[in-house]
Amino acid sequence: MLSDGAAGAHLGVGARSGTTADELLALIGEVLREAGLPAGCVRSLATLDARAAEPGIVAAAAALGVPVRGFPAEELAAVPVPHPSALPLAATGTASVAEAAALLAAAEDGRAVPDGRANAGTENGAATAADADGRAGPGESFVGRVGPVLVVPKRKSRRATCAIATFVPFRTNEVTSVARLLPLTHGYIAGEPGSPPTIPTPHTTAAMDTHTHSDAHDLRHHGDAEVRDEKLIDLAVNVRTNTPPDWLRKRIADSLTGLAAYPDGRAARAAVAERHDLPSKRVLLTAGAAEAFVLLARALPVRRPVVVHPQFTEPEAALRDAGHEVERVLLREEDGFRLDPAAVPEDADLVVIGNPTNPTSVLHPAASIAALARPGRILVVDEAFMDAVPGERESLAGRTDVPGLVVLRSLTKTWGLAGLRIGYVLAEPETIAALERTQPLWPVSTPALVAAEACMTRAALAEAEHAAHRIGVERAHLLAGLAEFDEVRTVPGAEGPFVLLRIDGADAVRERLRSLGFAARRGDTFPGLDRNWLRLAVRDRVTTNRFLQALDQALLIGG
Repeated sequence: MLSDGAAGAHLGVGARSGTTADELLALIGEVLREAGLPAGCVRSLATLDARAAEPGIVAAAAALGVPVRGFPAEELAAVPVPHPSALPLAATGTASVAEAAALLAAAEDGRAVPDGRANAGTENGAATAADADGRAGPGESFVGRVGPVLVVPKRKSRRATCAIATFVPFRTNEVTSVARLLPLTHGYIAGEPGSPPTIPTPHTTAAMDTHTHSDAHDLRHHGDAEVRDEKLIDLAVNVRTNTPPDWLRKRIADSLTGLAAYPDGRAARAAVAERHDLPSKRVLLTAGAAEAFVLLARALPVRRPVVVHPQFTEPEAALRDAGHEVERVLLREEDGFRLDPAAVPEDADLVVIGNPTNPTSVLHPAASIAALARPGRILVVDEAFMDAVPGERESLAGRTDVPGLVVLRSLTKTWGLAGLRIGYVLAEPETIAALERTQPLWPVSTPALVAAEACMTRAALAEAEHAAHRIGVERAHLLAGLAEFDEVRTVPGAEGPFVLLRIDGADAVRERLRSLGFAARRGDTFPGLDRNWLRLAVRDRVTTNRFLQALDQALLIGG
């Protein structure tokens, strides 16, 4: 939706000669749906003046009931665009006709913004490139009082491109619902004129490391280290934003009146068992999934443990700390990081795999994972992110026909309970008993037990399912934006609340993103990956659009 004070939506279109109105209208419809905007809010259809008389463009504008605005190539070329392409640059001298035209049309519309609104103030008190009446010319910066912004960046069909822009005021600490266009010479670059004063000075990743193995990969590094003590927009941690929900906060707060009593986990254990249609003796509540990895490493008589990588590194770290020699099976990028059960050594008596896997976001077929089961083998499946998959398809939780199966679940990611520490183990009764003997007394606090029970209700499960579908929509938006960058390659088929991408020199890009106000998860701490990988958490559309613009700047800054 357009934010308060918006002057209207403007479509920018780039089209080859002969592009039909039907093709344009189909693309425009997709872009409007992505923005959540009705066709009635569109003020104009803008394009290159040499294309303004094209029958398809004229007919599309007529169908929308808006005028066609044509801009000379030199005016379009003067507008910085977040997603430049070589083809239109060579043909017209403009790196993106759709984005530049949309922004110019929005800028013209912005000249009608009332002076009182235009003079609402700047984000940091600095002067802006906009005139006193809120106007700005082609190519000038709108960082400050008002400016044209992209609601949806360039989207493509076979012969056309389309973008949406509007003109809005910006106020201090205002959260807007559109992505802001920032020219390379202004904005979120630390130390430059127009930069917000809260953007931190970047520091080296070594300063964030909490523990370093002799192994080349820092198995103790976690995403929270990327944002600790920093005022950054967090794409490094995979906890869902705006959580816990209010109803869950209240349940946890109400539990504080009972802190004088020792924790009693029977009700929460029964609730988890009922949720997975299992007897309670197959359930063990833990202080997060991380505690379960430590229990497994310490309680089970393991001779040849194997961890399938890339994946969450805590299982291997826990096994090493318990004195085990750990073998790795490294899945390959060229295979899409997909599991080949035959790659796991036949005599491995403990196998650990994540599903969907952190950080690749690959969802392995349940049949492929079940094929790893053997008599005498413990098969550990980390399903910490499975409740972010609609329908939890490919889950093995609740299965009792797979020998040696141990499924780990976490409630910290979907429900925002990382600080409370709550998860659980589903396994054969003998395995549960062995793990329970290794636990200290009262390992899970009363507030965590109350949260676990609350998250097992039908209403909570329905809310989690809705959130999973929403994550899928926002993930698709993020991937579509990343696909616009020639330098970026993403792992296909992502199913988790995060995506993994490869950029040559991603470690340097990550540092530039920090200076632009965004934290991304480094990939080189995961066995099987190197410094050219980053993991990004899926966020809302506004945050994603802002990040994509920052990524564009980070890539261009690096040349």
